[in-house]
Amino acid sequence: MKRISAPRRTASLSAQLVDSLRSHIESGGWPVGTRIPPEHALIEELGVGRSTLREAIGALVHLGLLEPRAGDGTYVCSSSELQSVMVRRASSAQRDKVLELRTVLEEYASGAAALRRSESQLQQLRELLADADAACAGEDPAAATGVDALFHRAVVRASGNDLLVEVYDHLGTALTASLGGLPWDAGHAAEHARLHRRLVDAIEARDTGGARDAAAAIVRLTRDHETDASRTAGER
Repeated sequence: MKRISAPRRTASLSAQLVDSLRSHIESGGWPVGTRIPPEHALIEELGVGRSTLREAIGALVHLGLLEPRAGDGTYVCSSSELQSVMVRRASSAQRDKVLELRTVLEEYASGAAALRRSESQLQQLRELLADADAACAGEDPAAATGVDALFHRAVVRASGNDLLVEVYDHLGTALTASLGGLPWDAGHAAEHARLHRRLVDAIEARDTGGARDAAAAIVRLTRDHETDASRTAGER
């Protein structure tokens, strides 16, 4: 039977511009959190009309990559559509569910990192531990949270599983956004640091079971800390 020929389609200029701008964002050309150039500058740089540019920007806003702020321009709020979706999904989920997901990913990744890590990756983990200690000593919660996120991403990268790294890179922002924001008291902070050192020691010793246990313990500590913080707030 003769096959029906599909019609040829040519992407519109605005669709081509959406693809171009999306690739620019995904590659880090416009990092998350930065304001994109003003409309007149983009029109001049890209050689497109105002309506074409606005249509493309509107599409990227709809996809969750850009966010218009009244009187302040348009900002990059996500590096990919998947990350945008995961941030929204995690923010609407129960925190226990988010913690369970984090346990699954980080426990497996930590065990794999103990088997596959390189010496340079191990050194990076040690350096991040030192950075975390410095942030805590300086009583800078924002810096401590940022270093902690970098640490866990480094553990996942040391797993050697490229697909897991890609998924976690998208989920990492969602997990940090969902779980951040609570101050750590001295006792919890000390235990948090101890468990992270235990995790790195296990990865260095290529102790897969010890690494998985330490990763799970870190998440349990986060859950216990949130429970204690909620109870304290309720008693006030």
